[in-house]
Amino acid sequence: MDAREQKALEIAATTKLVRGGDVWMVPSQSGRGKYTVNPDPESPRCTCPDFECRQLRCKHIFAVEYTIRREYKDDGQTQTVTETVTVKKTYRQDWPAYNAAQVNEKDQFQKLLHDLCKGIGEPSQKMGRPRLPFEDMIFSACFRVYSTVSGRRFMSDLRDAKAKGHISQLPCYNSLFNYFENEALTPYLEMLIEESSLPLTAIESDFAVDSSGFSTCRFVQWVDAKYTNPKLMTKREWVKVHLMCGVKTNVVTAVKITDRYSGDSPQFKELVDATAKNFVMQEVSADKAYLSAQNLQTVVDHAAMPYIPFKSNSASEWGGLSGKRGQDTNAKWRRKSKLWRQMYHYYEFNQQWFFQQYHKRSNVESTFSMIKAKFGHSLRSKTKTAQINEALCKVLAHNICCLIQSMFELNVKPEFWSETA
Repeated sequence: MDAREQKALEIAATTKLVRGGDVWMVPSQSGRGKYTVNPDPESPRCTCPDFECRQLRCKHIFAVEYTIRREYKDDGQTQTVTETVTVKKTYRQDWPAYNAAQVNEKDQFQKLLHDLCKGIGEPSQKMGRPRLPFEDMIFSACFRVYSTVSGRRFMSDLRDAKAKGHISQLPCYNSLFNYFENEALTPYLEMLIEESSLPLTAIESDFAVDSSGFSTCRFVQWVDAKYTNPKLMTKREWVKVHLMCGVKTNVVTAVKITDRYSGDSPQFKELVDATAKNFVMQEVSADKAYLSAQNLQTVVDHAAMPYIPFKSNSASEWGGLSGKRGQDTNAKWRRKSKLWRQMYHYYEFNQQWFFQQYHKRSNVESTFSMIKAKFGHSLRSKTKTAQINEALCKVLAHNICCLIQSMFELNVKPEFWSETA
């Protein structure tokens, strides 16, 4: 593809070409009027100086041909408009496997969670009263979130778990509340979420990213200035959960908890890099909130295809960095600018295929729906640390449930901490 064809792609993608009878009106890229193009297949003509000088196809003729090719189908005699009808693909539910997974879920959940917690280890304690085993407390915290009942009513389930040998000591409900407020619990829960996704590395290759809010029991005050007499209003505080999940089993491969004011796009790279450590990625889908040259480059660096749609005001050229920078920065800028241009043209001229792949992103919405419907859309904890740990426990419980479903539908046999063993 030469320079004229490249510019023709930009014209067809960014400007509106108007047809009048057998000719087309193509705006000039320099902003000086319009040119008349006759796209006759045997002898196309244009009124621009380039065609008058060379008597060969110019960028305006190429742009019209690209537009016709995109909107029309040539049957050899006449050009007829083709209407594309999208048929929604449905999948049959494997009801025997689904029923077996649901019937045995609670027992299997305790077994898998116990196997996960066995690989945690015990942090060293230099002074103070002997504390409860760390494995038991993480098991109890996650199992309590899975049960969706209060800490006091959960004690009967905890006694049953001790009788089955899943925990060595029976903690008090107050001890359980105190462990939720322990900052040392957070990295362990993140590690368990990552470990719980590893049995599905051979199944998941396409991923989706999104965020959602979980409300808390705390309230914040704000002033409603819409009316003449401002009044003090209250609304619930909430935290934001950013995650990446596989589109086949809905297993969460990476997660990050932030406050409600944090943006979505800055969390994208961390989620993709964390997933790429364990999975071979082929596609990554995300909505327009994650659109940036840096995010596109992050996915491509991991040999995957980014499906992030462009906004209505997106241009074919990426602005990038301003000012004078070093050679390394300029090289990165040129690489990102080239990728942005390529993805923009791919999006403009392959929208049917693009959106077929992009709509795999709907699975991340299903993941959040599964978590909130099963374990609640709000957090009971009062402190910030406890809210983060409770949200991570919800994600971990969801992952274990996805593993149980895969055990009955896909014959997956989860094994954890294989390298350590």
